[in-house]
Amino acid sequence: MLKFFLLAHVRSYMGENNSQMRELDGVGVWGGGITGGLVAGIAMGLVLHFGGNQIELLGGLAADPGAAVGVGWTIHLMLSMLFGLLFAAITSREAVRELVETFSDYVVTGLVFGALLGLFAGGVLFPIAMGRVGVATLPLPFLPVPGLAAELVSALLFALGHLVYGIVLGAVFATVNGVTPSGVRKYVPLVR
Repeated sequence: MLKFFLLAHVRSYMGENNSQMRELDGVGVWGGGITGGLVAGIAMGLVLHFGGNQIELLGGLAADPGAAVGVGWTIHLMLSMLFGLLFAAITSREAVRELVETFSDYVVTGLVFGALLGLFAGGVLFPIAMGRVGVATLPLPFLPVPGLAAELVSALLFALGHLVYGIVLGAVFATVNGVTPSGVRKYVPLVR
């Protein structure tokens, strides 16, 4: 295992980024999933929070509406790490690893994952959560535009947030697992 690890780093240092040579270990996979999910959750949360206080929507489903922002962030980050672990489980599968080799591949895989996650969250998770607390519709008082325009802006921000989540998740997961953009390797020497 040590020989494989050293060989992968020497080849990486020499300009080769053949990720099929890299063995994903449990620490990299699960650490990458948790770290990637957390960092991506923060990035997505910032888009949702500053894009229209949408992070309050998750908190608004909690019992104490006064703590909507704090509860919303807590729920959001916990779910982000959980979905980061799901991404790790999917991308560490042998069939997926054969297709996902480079840093860009991980970013694109993350983007697709984020898009699918957004569809799942908007179409399944939110309606279930709303039904559990007896809420028929979510008010959108945080947007300066009324009615249908507010719902369109809300949906676009929700979609953008999930795409940001996926891109950041893919990038962080790849980096934790030693897959870096090709331009970085020529400027960052191998630490000895």
